[in-house]
Amino acid sequence: MTPSASIISSAVASQTITDSEGRQLTVHRLTALDRLRLFKAAGPALAQNQPWLGMAIIASSVIAIDGVPMPAPVNEWQIESMIGRLGDAGIAAIADALQHPLELASAESVDSAGN
Repeated sequence: MTPSASIISSAVASQTITDSEGRQLTVHRLTALDRLRLFKAAGPALAQNQPWLGMAIIASSVIAIDGVPMPAPVNEWQIESMIGRLGDAGIAAIADALQHPLELASAESVDSAGN
């Protein structure tokens, strides 16, 4: 794989995890553009609120729940709605997955290889 293909692959790769409630959550690491759009959706005050923004980043990393695609949030209400839907179980599972970049990277390699 070329270096540029590797960068593109890692930017769009995803991982499916299971939370303690048995839901299949497909997550991906937010790109710079994803984060910029999240700041816009949060608005100027909430984009400065680090605890709120941390939860928003976790929730915005979800691209599907039980195989159903989830669109990226475009406003504060949609961000909070996703956090409410995920609950403590979903947030904890996603945070754990995003804290382990090596596991996410190896899972992405398997996904991109079609295995």
